[in-house]
Amino acid sequence: MTGLIVAVAVWPAVLYAALVLILVMAIIAVSALLGERRRGPERNVPYESGIKPAGPLPKRLSVKFYQVALYFVIFDLEAVFIFAWAVNARRLGWAGYVEIVVFVVLLFAGLVYLWRIGGLDWRPAGRRRQLRKGRPL
Repeated sequence: MTGLIVAVAVWPAVLYAALVLILVMAIIAVSALLGERRRGPERNVPYESGIKPAGPLPKRLSVKFYQVALYFVIFDLEAVFIFAWAVNARRLGWAGYVEIVVFVVLLFAGLVYLWRIGGLDWRPAGRRRQLRKGRPL
C-alpha cells in the first residue's frame, strides 16, 4: 500500500521532468533544423550588445579579483543555509543546532586556511616574503 502512496505522490514530479526533457529536445531539434549554417570570418569576431570591440583590453585583470569573487560566492552561500536553519530552528531542535555549529566551524576553518595560505593577502609579493621572514615593513 505504501508503494501506491509514493507513486501517487511522485507522479507529478516525474511528469514535469518528462515534459521538461521533451521541451528541451524539441528546442534543440528545431534550432538544429532552422539554424543558420553559414560560416565566415565575421563569425569569429567577439560581439557584445551590438557593439563591435574597439581593440584589445588595455590590461588584464589580476587573478586576485577572480579569487575574491570566488571566495565571496563560497562564503556568501553560507548565509542561505544559515537563514534556512534559522527559519526552522525550533522544529530542528538540538540536532539541527549541532549541525549548523559543525557547518559554521567548517566554514571558519576554510576561512582560516585561506588566511594562512595568503589567499586574502593583497600586498605585493615582496612585502609578503618580508613578513614571512619576520622582517618589519
